[in-house]
Amino acid sequence: MVTTTQNIQESLKVSGVNSSTDQDRVAVLLMGYGEVESYDDFANYNEQALNLLTAKFAPVPTWVYPPMAKLLAMFDLHEWSHQHDHFISPHNAIFEKQRAGVEAELQTRWGDRVKVFKAFNFCKPHLPAQVLEQIKAEGFSKLLIYPLLVVDSIFTSGIAVEQVNNALAELSDGHEHWVKGVRYIPSFFDQPAYLDLMVQMVEEKISAELSKAYLPSQVGIVLMNHGCPFEAKGFTSGIDESQMLYERVRERLIHRYPLISVGWLNHQTPMIKWTQPNAKLATQNLIELGAKAIVMMPIGFATENHETLLDVEHIIENVRKKHQDVSFIQMPCVNDHPIFLKMVADWADGQIRDLLEEDALAVNPELAIAHAQSHAHSHAHHGHDHGHKHHHHSH
Repeated sequence: MVTTTQNIQESLKVSGVNSSTDQDRVAVLLMGYGEVESYDDFANYNEQALNLLTAKFAPVPTWVYPPMAKLLAMFDLHEWSHQHDHFISPHNAIFEKQRAGVEAELQTRWGDRVKVFKAFNFCKPHLPAQVLEQIKAEGFSKLLIYPLLVVDSIFTSGIAVEQVNNALAELSDGHEHWVKGVRYIPSFFDQPAYLDLMVQMVEEKISAELSKAYLPSQVGIVLMNHGCPFEAKGFTSGIDESQMLYERVRERLIHRYPLISVGWLNHQTPMIKWTQPNAKLATQNLIELGAKAIVMMPIGFATENHETLLDVEHIIENVRKKHQDVSFIQMPCVNDHPIFLKMVADWADGQIRDLLEEDALAVNPELAIAHAQSHAHSHAHHGHDHGHKHHHHSH
């Protein structure tokens, strides 16, 4: 049945009849940070990251970004080359596996009406503007924005939307916007399937590697979240969601493993107050309470990146010096775990269905300008009299 309708649509396309297929296709845009794989790109990466991230919570003038980015790149060179033998981040390769896995999962359900694209906030050639241009060129008119890397940070997801909005403003065609429908999937900090998977990964690891040598009360579990600044110029920074994510994983484990702490992976920037305890402090605290083995489990990141790899490695090396009798297990993120890829597709299903079923939006970008101007005009003239001048008639 499916093939026949697809064949008919194909033949219509070939014969030049404009079938409804464009209306009936959804581009899913998975969004992550992306990581540079060669040191040469680092200064540029840092500058983009500083522009988008730091600008929202630090009192830093923009001229500082380029020199600061180069300075950070020097630190990173030291960290990557000298200490990690020219570390190449696996992040982009894993993110591609996630994209392909989610696409395969969705296409078994929706066929070629759905295609999954990936965009990286900071890395060419997958910057959101570049990818949206491709989505437009391929004739998609409906878009599902899906930030995937950081589980709990509204802040990071906000950057994703900011970049998509900038790109859409650039790619607008004047009278009628090519995008006919948009949906968004926020963080999945409260999704039971994800919380259960976190617990399953921790428990399987403990029973495979630690349960013979340690009592459950001697196993410390550090649940690592994406660090958040407390002050973010009024932007919601995701602390509440991260906290809830941690509490929900913790309550699923605490009766069996009493030693559990959140560990925030912070970017300790000067002058900014970050979430506490950081992962290193959390580890030390658990050891003080009698932990003889520590499991470091990233729950706030869905994809491996230099924070979950290098930063955690450094913490372990550092704490080991003082506590040589403690064993450490560094857990992976969910990455392309088949259970995870299936749930990511599940969460998208309802939004895709809505996009395919709902009527096409008809948005004229030129109206927005006129609209803003007329509002400004009427406010200037009528002061506080908000009369009944703005009736919106639906068609």
